[in-house]
Amino acid sequence: MSGEVLINLTPMETRVAVVENGVLQEAFIERSRRRGIVGNIYKGKVVRVLPGMQAAFVDIGLDRAAFIHAHEVMPPGTPAEEQLSIGHLLHEGQALVVQVTKDPIGSKGARLTTHLSVPSRYLVYMPDAPHHGVSQRIEDDRERERLRGLIEEAQAGQSLEVSGGFIVRTAAEGVGLEELFADMHFLLRLWRKVSERKITAPAPSVIYDDLPLFMRILRDVMRDDIEKVRIDSRENHVKLIEFAEEFMPDAVERIEHYAGERPIFDLFSVEDEIQKALGRKVQLKSGGYLVIDPTEAMTTIDVNTGGYVGHRNLEETIFKTNLEAATAIARQLRLRNLGGIIIIDLIDMEDSEHQRQVLRMLEKSLERDHAKTKCTGVTELGLVQLTRKRTRESLEQTLCEACPTCAGRGTLKTPETVCYEIFREILREERAYSAETYMVLAGQAVVDRLLDEESAAVADLEEFIGKPIRFQVETHYSQEQYDIVLM
Repeated sequence: MSGEVLINLTPMETRVAVVENGVLQEAFIERSRRRGIVGNIYKGKVVRVLPGMQAAFVDIGLDRAAFIHAHEVMPPGTPAEEQLSIGHLLHEGQALVVQVTKDPIGSKGARLTTHLSVPSRYLVYMPDAPHHGVSQRIEDDRERERLRGLIEEAQAGQSLEVSGGFIVRTAAEGVGLEELFADMHFLLRLWRKVSERKITAPAPSVIYDDLPLFMRILRDVMRDDIEKVRIDSRENHVKLIEFAEEFMPDAVERIEHYAGERPIFDLFSVEDEIQKALGRKVQLKSGGYLVIDPTEAMTTIDVNTGGYVGHRNLEETIFKTNLEAATAIARQLRLRNLGGIIIIDLIDMEDSEHQRQVLRMLEKSLERDHAKTKCTGVTELGLVQLTRKRTRESLEQTLCEACPTCAGRGTLKTPETVCYEIFREILREERAYSAETYMVLAGQAVVDRLLDEESAAVADLEEFIGKPIRFQVETHYSQEQYDIVLM
């Protein structure tokens, strides 16, 4: 599998596309006014303690106070029976050093922890953790043991004082002692600066700001199968090369400045794919399709055969559609950055072996996802349940807002429904004020219906209240909007 990373930089925003085998797999968008803050460390101030929720709100200098739970304040690994209430841990006005684990999403503030960590290319340093670990994505037991040994060897050779522990990242698979030693030295120097800022910085303020998006992508996404990183900004191309020379020398030759006349996101139809990812319906090559519906609590994905009729029998058609859907769903989760609980309604399969193969295909397709996912299998109702870690807003939340006309429902009241609301409102107004004439201001479709299909009902209402009713079209009104003027 071959891949490319495309980076589009302007003063207003940074956009990154991860392409595999010519197909867009992930999109990252960061605007200068709404930069992601996951990983940033702040010195904040506790503004409210909520004993009933075992949580507190902390002012870290954002528009909304951030949220921290009691277990994120207790030392890591504290047994449940020894955990204290939030009232014993924090009090209002207290200064607190915290790290953001989730960006503010929708109406929810950022999520925080006091279990701090700083990442590099191959390692994550956790100053308060007493042990070392290896990424679970490195499955080979021999490699895991080798890396543990190298970490201990690198730690023993450090000239800087080392406390805490290190987690070996997936990207470290196959690297040697020299690379791990350099990363460890960098992280310890970085942490020394952070420790100094913890003491001197006022509350609230930023103590540690993670790298800008175009550098973070190089650090976190770069793998051996990424053949090229193309960036369309000459100035930031130089910065990226300098960053790679210091921390990722093996990536330098793969970074190039894109000077083409076509916008960089027109390569591989990235712009078109982003537009498609904002829709509910996803077409499958076989003729089947997915319907994706994100909600506040979870995301549901429905699989349909659509126009695919197969060549042999119904069971084969269903199996082939579900197999293709499994691959497409894994891609859509990454591309749309859907997180939390995800429920997949596959087409019912009678063959248990087919169920197993589809589930295996889904799990295999999710292996390349950088976000942590967990699949719990098929339920009695034939639904697949999985969770995907959510740390930032979805693509839809980043690029869109709720429709002001339907308030995010996705549907509008029919003109008929609005007409009958108007009738009821006129009756209420008549009982309360008894005006001489009523003027109805409404959109074109509603007024047309009142003068045509509902004209008999209007006549009956005029006779019932003994007052004339007039109508006026307001072109800027939505279909649901109306006003009744008493004259």
